Amino acid sequence: MEKFNQIIQGDTPVVVDFFATWCAPCKMMAPILQQVKSQLGDQVRILKIDVDKNPEIAQTFQIRGVPTLKVFQNGHPKWTGSGVMQADQLVSVIQSVTSNN
Repeated sequence: MEKFNQIIQGDTPVVVDFFATWCAPCKMMAPILQQVKSQLGDQVRILKIDVDKNPEIAQTFQIRGVPTLKVFQNGHPKWTGSGVMQADQLVSVIQSVTSNN
């Protein structure tokens, strides 16, 4: 948990993908997140958290279903979404919720 908290404290937005290995929609998110990373490069960090292996983090952030995406910046959650979304939608969300900082 400590390492996770250190990562989300940064100025760079962090997209956290809460997923499970058995979840088919979660598997669909992997290439989408790669597209987001290729579009935004160093402007964003992407972190995948397996809710089955990290139940304490999932519980802390009240993750009720997977996939759930959260965008953090400076240690604060800026946005939360559930389900599969397209890369361009996610890029727009990241840019809009983090542009005020």
